[in-house]
Amino acid sequence: MDIVILLGLIFLNALFVMAEIALVSARKSRLESMADKGDTKARHALDLSNNPEIFLSTVQIGITLIAIFTGVYSGEKFSAQLKPHIENLIGKTHADVVATTLIVVLVTYLSIVFGELIPKRIALINAESIAKTSAKPMSVFSTVMYPFVWLLNRTSNLFFRIFKIRSKRDEFVTEDEIKAIITEGTESGTVEEEEKEMIERIFHLGDRNITSLMTHRSDIVWFDTDDTEDKIREKIFQDPHSFYPICEGEIDSIKGVVSLKDMYLNDDFTLFKD
Repeated sequence: MDIVILLGLIFLNALFVMAEIALVSARKSRLESMADKGDTKARHALDLSNNPEIFLSTVQIGITLIAIFTGVYSGEKFSAQLKPHIENLIGKTHADVVATTLIVVLVTYLSIVFGELIPKRIALINAESIAKTSAKPMSVFSTVMYPFVWLLNRTSNLFFRIFKIRSKRDEFVTEDEIKAIITEGTESGTVEEEEKEMIERIFHLGDRNITSLMTHRSDIVWFDTDDTEDKIREKIFQDPHSFYPICEGEIDSIKGVVSLKDMYLNDDFTLFKD
């Protein structure tokens, strides 16, 4: 029975740890998408993630209480049960210290592995689903422990004010973060390589000067409707482009556009003439 109680305490600790990691690492964009579709659990998770001070205080209270109960219970129950066996091996002089040390080491190991490491890895892999599942229970626990949560938040806020530390981080998304998300999506197969290249080009577009994207009217190469085939070939040879405007007499009198590819495919350099 004692072992069952100990494992139960470790399991409760694991639940709090999973809830903490899941709600911290869950993507708000995914939760917002689920909430917009009517998912009430996702809405609860969003409410908690938007108030991290209350949520983190709640989790910390839960983990701390469980750690205290685990230490007191295991130290009292299991040390007493192990002490007679240690006395048979080394005598009574140091039996109490050795028994307590062994129990502390064993319980600490179990708590770290099954109460911390494994739950954290599970929460990172299934962040959104665990966040939705744990949000409501955490909200209820937060309400029950409200006086303690309020006290912890007040103390933390006082610390931030004394040392002039910002208590909230900027919520804007940087260009590098967007690129990282797109790269991750490409590697997982949810974003096509062509889509990734398109988005990267959009970012590069903002880094270019407007002059690099435009051609001055005096530098535009155009075909006159009266140009001969030799004249057209000469212009193409000197300034090759994919498309050329067709004008009548002057550049302001544009009649259309011709594709160099179409001209070569049709082997016709007079296709815009009547």
